[in-house]
Amino acid sequence: MGRVTARRRVLRVREGDASYRPDTLAAEEPMEIRVGGRPLTVTMRTPGDDFDLAVGFLVSEGVVHTAGDVAGIRYCAGATADGGNTYNVVDVGLAPHVAAPDASLERNFYTTSSCGLCGKASLDAVRTTAAWSVAQDPLRIGTDTLATLPDKLRAAQRVFDTTGGLHAAGLFGPDGELLGVREDVGRHNAVDKVIGHALREGLLPLRGSVLMVSGRASFELVQKAVMAGIPVLAAVSAPSSLAVDLAAESGLTLIGFLRGASMNVYCGDERIDLLDRRP
Repeated sequence: MGRVTARRRVLRVREGDASYRPDTLAAEEPMEIRVGGRPLTVTMRTPGDDFDLAVGFLVSEGVVHTAGDVAGIRYCAGATADGGNTYNVVDVGLAPHVAAPDASLERNFYTTSSCGLCGKASLDAVRTTAAWSVAQDPLRIGTDTLATLPDKLRAAQRVFDTTGGLHAAGLFGPDGELLGVREDVGRHNAVDKVIGHALREGLLPLRGSVLMVSGRASFELVQKAVMAGIPVLAAVSAPSSLAVDLAAESGLTLIGFLRGASMNVYCGDERIDLLDRRP
């Protein structure tokens, strides 16, 4: 497997003093996802949890929904000149009852922010492919609990401590218990890794859970939460307008600017208790 970090020589300038020193960076490498041996997409990611990333991506695309939909996952050998494995090509085998994604859709997946689809087409795509509805999820969560999530997520970021260059996605229970966390140079990849891990553990749909992400909440992050059955998405920064539209349409609770006790609830505020009701 590829390295999560890399070392590079940098010129460090501090208050007029300059010196050369090694610096630790977050690694970034391309990974090709194949389905049944057929190339599907390439994503730039931080190596690690690659199988989770691959199946999480397929959940987001509506290709798989449960662990039983996946027959197997493997790295593809023969990717180097000597026939070795670069660990940058992952092949997902689907169970016989699962239809393979249409190759013609390879350049037209609605999840990419550059797909060129209009907002209505994007919203319609999620509505017609989501396997579960989050609108009726009875989860309620207190603002006191929500206020603890950013610090818990930050404390779980191992690689960020050495690089300062990775996003994180954490899955939490209604009491604020951290259920899983993944890091990546891309916010969307970190979310796919968390969702992929949950699928492989047989936990989908992720009812009664909260997805906490570093950075902003884009349309595709809301889409991934909806596709995994997650009723609440919280971010430390702002959402986009289309993210709010999709959350409102889907019945998802969307929280932005979650920083300590401060937060903006953009939709789904019926799930929010201003004070925890736990004894």
